[in-house]
Amino acid sequence: MVFQELLLPALQETVYMVFVSTFFSVLLGFIPAIVLIITAPNGLKPNSAVYKILDFIINIFRSFPFLILMIAIIPLTRLIAGKSIGTNAAIVPLTLGALPFAARVIESAMKEVDPGVIEAAKSFGASTFQIIFKVILKEAMPSIVLGITLTVINVVGYSAMAGAIGGGGLGDVAVRYGYHRFQQDVMIYTVIILIILVQLLQSLGNLLYKKLTK
Repeated sequence: MVFQELLLPALQETVYMVFVSTFFSVLLGFIPAIVLIITAPNGLKPNSAVYKILDFIINIFRSFPFLILMIAIIPLTRLIAGKSIGTNAAIVPLTLGALPFAARVIESAMKEVDPGVIEAAKSFGASTFQIIFKVILKEAMPSIVLGITLTVINVVGYSAMAGAIGGGGLGDVAVRYGYHRFQQDVMIYTVIILIILVQLLQSLGNLLYKKLTK
């Protein structure tokens, strides 16, 4: 009864928040990751100024505590979502919080591509666009999938914090019922569901990685 009436709707909210915000954070994260790869000292078109500034910005946002970020961008959340609390509103800080993490893991995956493959593409006259999208991204895709898996799991943790200040989902249930009303069974169920969710996501990521590396 507790699961059906309380935990199941909260799980659905969490899954919705996690996947929508991960989608946008990964989609937007590709942009700075590609720019970093291109402008890196050993990149396709080195540009020290652009690389250092973008690298610095990503590092700043990565080190920003998520709870503080959520509070700091409340005006932006209201502007985009029309309100500052609720499941849809939580997607805004979740996306912005995960974006620098996604950008960094995508960049790291693309850095792992064998330089010899890139040089071979250059020797055949491939353009920068072709090298990025037909060589680097293709070769790096298995590692990118693992990076996205880590991003999703990271967002699951963020979503629990978002729930603590009115974002909905399992975090909200854990605080309102498990903490404030001292319903320890709800707290335990919430933790178990989150653990199972993370394990399923990791298993799915590993499965996709194995398929892509064959």
